Amino acid sequence: MAKVNYLNNRDLLKEIHKSKNSYCSYISPEDGAYDIILPSLSKINRNTVAEAKRNRAERLARIDWEIALKTNSKAKLDEFKQDPKKIVKTDLVFRIMTFDHIPLAPGRKKTPKSKADNHAKINFPPFQHFRLREDDSTYCVGKSHWQGGLENGHFNKDHGKMTNELAKMFMKLCERYGTRGNWRGYTYNDEMRSQALLQLSQVGLQFDESKSSNPFAYYTATITNSFTRILNLEKRNQSMRDDILEMNGMTPSYTRQTEWGLGGGGGRGPDE
Repeated sequence: MAKVNYLNNRDLLKEIHKSKNSYCSYISPEDGAYDIILPSLSKINRNTVAEAKRNRAERLARIDWEIALKTNSKAKLDEFKQDPKKIVKTDLVFRIMTFDHIPLAPGRKKTPKSKADNHAKINFPPFQHFRLREDDSTYCVGKSHWQGGLENGHFNKDHGKMTNELAKMFMKLCERYGTRGNWRGYTYNDEMRSQALLQLSQVGLQFDESKSSNPFAYYTATITNSFTRILNLEKRNQSMRDDILEMNGMTPSYTRQTEWGLGGGGGRGPDE
């Protein structure tokens, strides 16, 4: 099994990108690697083109460096720096966040609160990839949630899948989080981990790279919410069990007894 560096945001972003690309259709494989994310085509200008060139230069340098490391462990990233000014604008790929190719779904939400609520439900924010021509006009080279040709293909949200490496990262994140001091003592720790893993499998690809480059924080928050949800559920169940035991004149849990001794927590005393 390959080593999973699950604490590395760069590795997480790489696997997220691969997973999302499995749901996409591109004119060529090279069109799947974007250089900048923008909210609309109108945001393509001199400044964003320059930023895209810098991003592309850094990305290509890192790719060359990682290839070199396979044969030379002492290779330095600085040795592979590229000049952004030498990058041709027609080589740039712009990711545009848009719902234009996602079918409308009237009535899916009774009270739509966002643009997404008016369209078919999908597993991550939709986008299209564009390139520039010499005359600065744009043309589409890829679509998310799409199968087949860009002109004769069709919307499809089910033909892709999460990569095995991203799934391993999710498993490791849940396992590591469950060993923290404030969680590992609970007898239902396994249930907490299972719930967190289920939640990650459902929302893992909803991470939006246009808003953040820190998926680790996003996933940690998701796991925390899942653990807390199970904890609160178990507390409610325990409170109900204690109430039933008290009504039948039996001794409740140690937690309830401790609440009596402390005189707080809302628990009923034995004589109430």
